[in-house]
Amino acid sequence: MTPAPRLRARGKVRDVYDAGEDRLLLVATDRISAFDVVLPDPIPHKGRVLTGLSSFWFDRTADLVPHHVVSTDPAEFPPPFVGVPALAGRAMFVRKAKVVPMECVARGYLAGSGWTQYRATGAVCGVPLPVGLVGSDRLPEPIFTPTSKADTGHDLPLSPEEAVHLVGKGLFERLKELTLGIYERLAETSAARGIILADTKLEFGFADGELVLIDEVGTPDSSRFWPADVYAPDGAQPSFDKQFVRDWLDRSGWDREPPAPALPPEVVEGTTARYIEAYERITGEPFDAYRTRSGGTSIDDDPVLERLRAEHG
Repeated sequence: MTPAPRLRARGKVRDVYDAGEDRLLLVATDRISAFDVVLPDPIPHKGRVLTGLSSFWFDRTADLVPHHVVSTDPAEFPPPFVGVPALAGRAMFVRKAKVVPMECVARGYLAGSGWTQYRATGAVCGVPLPVGLVGSDRLPEPIFTPTSKADTGHDLPLSPEEAVHLVGKGLFERLKELTLGIYERLAETSAARGIILADTKLEFGFADGELVLIDEVGTPDSSRFWPADVYAPDGAQPSFDKQFVRDWLDRSGWDREPPAPALPPEVVEGTTARYIEAYERITGEPFDAYRTRSGGTSIDDDPVLERLRAEHG
């Protein structure tokens, strides 16, 4: 008898299922979060963009650090997930990992919470920066600015001393080296495609006794992507990420505490367009070609996933 799928965890964006001994299935849904709160409206195709871009970057950073991905091909998934059409292009079969309790952020430009911290203290996560920088400025060199890792609520910035206390000196130095190295790889590749990678967030864990890159890499959920041809410091930048949603939420007057307001249709559609453009510009592949290549149906049209939703809410 085919084993019943068991939902292990439901994150802000991904659903995690047990998939055999020391294996998991990560399903990227179309949920979107902002300011660490899950919004009520899904963004069509978002899950496939996240999975496609993560797969692209995992392949292109494997010489820097191993990753946890076993396969993204549903034909290679274990029962009961094998061949499920709705998982195509949005699920990854991965090794289980003991997650490092820290999110690793690299910043090459001054934006978002980094800009807020700099205006208040002249530093970001305890890293002092030159006087006189403006919003969206390029930093003299990329910096490592880790945060706490919260399953719910807000991630908090960590100073180097706090991060060392959390994970130990040796692991802190290794994570810093890897994060900045991966940022450099992603930034160089993106720049060749006319995109500035302002910052990016990475997660690491230990699988089979080795430090590995996990979760997602270089997606519009975890990174700020700006079009290079219109970049101008001292102000907000157009972007291919969820900044479009954050900006609307700020204008709406929302206090950043649950529940979040519903998104207007034009914000949902505009966000989908930005995510797809990020995929196409970075990979050089039309999104329709990726959908055709990966196959699949809508995640809402598959009976297996309908059963999972009925069982687990």
